[in-house]
Amino acid sequence: MSLPINMRTNRLAPAAGCDDLSNEIVRTYWEKNPCGASRKLVGDVPELSREWFERIEEYRYSVEPFIHSVAQFTRHSGKKVLEIGVGVGTDHLQWARAGAECYGIDLTEAAVQITRSRLEMYRLHSELQRADAERLPFPDGSFDLVYSWGVIHHSADPAQVIREIKRVLRPNGCFVGMMYGRYSLKVLKTWAWFALGRGKPWRTFSDVIWNNVESKGTKAYTIRELRALFSEFRYFSAQPILTIYDTRMLPRALYKFVPNDWGWFIAIRAQA
Repeated sequence: MSLPINMRTNRLAPAAGCDDLSNEIVRTYWEKNPCGASRKLVGDVPELSREWFERIEEYRYSVEPFIHSVAQFTRHSGKKVLEIGVGVGTDHLQWARAGAECYGIDLTEAAVQITRSRLEMYRLHSELQRADAERLPFPDGSFDLVYSWGVIHHSADPAQVIREIKRVLRPNGCFVGMMYGRYSLKVLKTWAWFALGRGKPWRTFSDVIWNNVESKGTKAYTIRELRALFSEFRYFSAQPILTIYDTRMLPRALYKFVPNDWGWFIAIRAQA
């Protein structure tokens, strides 16, 4: 149940059932569904209002409180930081509040405009633009830190994104972020619903994730695969994190028996 890595290119080969993917397909999905801003979450609050943004922020850090300890926003004051995949700007706002020199890209125009509006509301600034992370529009050695939370695994070529991150980092610069873990409770539940529950138990985890989780082409990894993808970095660490997406629908009494190794999120830190 894995996506084999070509060890020469570090590129993941699609598994059976995983069609070729273009970033235009990914972009079209997220233009219509900006990450973290579902109607179910924000209700009837006017879009782009202060209350709209605050509801989004409150929800994000209530269900993913570990973001702060992984990102360590306040430790990077004065540093030049690039965020890949700004979404609706919730984490980007934290970088700006912390005093970082902020740059941000997103595959979608919707995300760029929402994030720009959000920063303007708080009188903060970032250099924002729509761009494909497989071709970052920055010179070599531009940044002290590159951050990307739950984005790279949506790209058609995550290995190329990681090569670009390495290129734009300064010597000893850091990447901090999160990518999805394949052997997690979230994936097991998704496979049970879309494969086992539909009489197709032969479908692999990778096939189910690719076709049924968020935008088409979503990928999830083992730590070994991530280590291969970040092999050009001189330091790499990965830590699975158990999330609400894993434990949802489980009896609360069972939570303490579920190890972090079964978590849907894998927090990553790598040094160029």
